[in-house]
Amino acid sequence: MEKYQKIEKLGEGTYGIVYKSLNRETNEVVALKRIRLDNEEEGVPCTAIREVSLLKELVHPNVVRLHDVLHTDRKLTLVFEYLDSDLKKYLDANGGDIDLNLLFQLLQGIDFCHSQRVLHRDLKPQNLLINKKGELKLGDFGLARAYGIPVRSYSHEVVTLWYRPPDVLMGSRQYSTSIDLWSIGCIFAVLGTPSEASWPGVSQLPEYRADFPVHQRIMLERLFPKLNQSGVDLLGRLLEYQPDRRISAREALQHEFFADINMRLRQAQLSAQQQQQQQQQQQQQQPMPSLVQVAQQQQQQQQQ
Repeated sequence: MEKYQKIEKLGEGTYGIVYKSLNRETNEVVALKRIRLDNEEEGVPCTAIREVSLLKELVHPNVVRLHDVLHTDRKLTLVFEYLDSDLKKYLDANGGDIDLNLLFQLLQGIDFCHSQRVLHRDLKPQNLLINKKGELKLGDFGLARAYGIPVRSYSHEVVTLWYRPPDVLMGSRQYSTSIDLWSIGCIFAVLGTPSEASWPGVSQLPEYRADFPVHQRIMLERLFPKLNQSGVDLLGRLLEYQPDRRISAREALQHEFFADINMRLRQAQLSAQQQQQQQQQQQQQQPMPSLVQVAQQQQQQQQQ
């Protein structure tokens, strides 16, 4: 551990402590997640094993990078890239208003995870890291897991309670990518109590109770008066009660709400393509050396 110098403690959880640290060899600031292995019978926590195995495969601009893993008899240390803040701190500092680009980056990260058949299962503002460049990255993959088709039965004790989908809250163990999309929507809005009218089949879920307190659904327009109609529509699709009707990350990225961002991305791609074509044309316009010139060059090289 002499390679890393601790600067300050960033936080502490069930299994260990996170430190802001300095890599003495590269002078790069990193985050060290030290996991205690005091209980020898249990060994390395399954959350740490999942996080390491998944993050080795999930390489994407919107997923936190795992640089290294250091293992001793009493400690397991995960070395991550360091990001200055998280979405919770950002929302607290900005009165709860989220930047459109951050939401887009969040969806990009989740879309990539889902394309690699990985569910995050613990999306919340504290687990969404942000650096000084305004880049958002998914962190804390301790509850994440790979999924397959057909959909398997999983634990319903996942996702921090406030961001847990209603189908999982009510005991459903069969879920897929929609679990993460609901969590994204919960960062922005509040809903009423589901019923058979708004969610056919809800009364058949294991934890459903007919005597649930009845709360009227609050219109998103009232909650977010500054949000335009396309933004309200996107939130409504994210917060769809029925998981099979919930919008996917890929569909959300193409939603009208992100029209300006998608237009800028297309313009950037077009500019890059034009630049590449110009370079190819310039290379083609350069005269090809004659056979005599080639022979002379080879003769000069042999003489040297």
